[in-house]
Amino acid sequence: MTDAARRPVPGNFLWGTAISAHQSEGNNINSDAWLCETVTPTLYAEPSRDACDSYHRYEEDIAIAADLGFNCHRIGIEWARIEPEEGLFSTAALDHYRRVLDACHARGLAPMVTYNHFTVPRWFAARGGFEVVDGADLFARFAGKSTDRLGDLIAYASTFNEANIQRLVAQLRRGPEAGAATDAMLAACAKACGSDRFSSLLFAPVETSEPIMLDAHNKATAAMKAGPGNFPVGLTLTMQDVQGVGEGHHAEAMIDMLYGPWLEAARQSDFVGVQTYTRVLVGPEGRLSPPADAELTGAHYEFYPQALGGTIRFAHDRIGRPISVTENGICTDDDARRIAYLDAALAEVRQCLADGIPVHSYICWSLLDNFEWTRGYGERFGLVHVDFKTQKRTPKLSAAYFREAIAKNAVV
Repeated sequence: MTDAARRPVPGNFLWGTAISAHQSEGNNINSDAWLCETVTPTLYAEPSRDACDSYHRYEEDIAIAADLGFNCHRIGIEWARIEPEEGLFSTAALDHYRRVLDACHARGLAPMVTYNHFTVPRWFAARGGFEVVDGADLFARFAGKSTDRLGDLIAYASTFNEANIQRLVAQLRRGPEAGAATDAMLAACAKACGSDRFSSLLFAPVETSEPIMLDAHNKATAAMKAGPGNFPVGLTLTMQDVQGVGEGHHAEAMIDMLYGPWLEAARQSDFVGVQTYTRVLVGPEGRLSPPADAELTGAHYEFYPQALGGTIRFAHDRIGRPISVTENGICTDDDARRIAYLDAALAEVRQCLADGIPVHSYICWSLLDNFEWTRGYGERFGLVHVDFKTQKRTPKLSAAYFREAIAKNAVV
């Protein structure tokens, strides 16, 4: 790594960690995800149950983040709590999230708020979710109501977490068996709701949901911009470092499949949130497996922290908006490997900054070990270990590494 990559980051750089509402709060019983987890059959390894109980322990979590030296905290607000039934908004839930944001400010953490992190209310899924045209208006209404109560305390925000996630899921869950298992789970959810449909955001078909999600993003952005508050509204994307291999490779086709219209949507946003974990190799026949000698993470993808430099440069070249790294991290039970991954990823960020690329944050996924969707609690990304029986939080050595990294780079 060059000397430039070891220079301190700017003094106004945002250092933080991320958590999501459903993955950490627990007992999100009015959401589509909760129902998907608890029906039979299901794709989920286990239900989320109490998760990290962060709905009640948020002050402890925020204190841990502040004590580690972070100055930004990325959190989600849960639509299913704020509007548990269509048109019925919970003042208590909004007041709860206001207390969460107040706690961030009290500990010197700028709140970066995600309005949707993969989950929707159960009632919304049962009426067709983002496969029904007016789904965009309902999401924008939720965004407006939430901003009315919370906007003056928000520092940064995004509409959807990884807005292009359905494109990635479609690539990963190919084949008739995967499709049949998904259909069976959603059919069970529909039956449980007394509906003829159930559209869960993570599993909705791209061709029917994406146009409505694009409309929802635009309308929600307008509602968030209406205030109160005056905060940047960005768009976060799941970004793999797509690398072509061999003559006649199809890397550009893979890029088209991964992003579709979301690159253009990001160009219209205040910032783009880069969320990167690994690379994708693409040859003349399509996607390739990792090299035979590659180290794999606990989530079974290649250990390749250099991917972050590739995606930051891609975002700079193809989108051209201010860049925030809103997720980056590794699933592993070996914290020495987590430290090695983070050290290499941060070196990529510094090199990009040295090259004049406007990177404004590094947000690590995640603060806590938490519920990792269909894979349950078996995969640990956190800087802080969570004992899910006792809810005891124990910072790992990687948390101490991060505290030291921030301290060394606090000034220009």
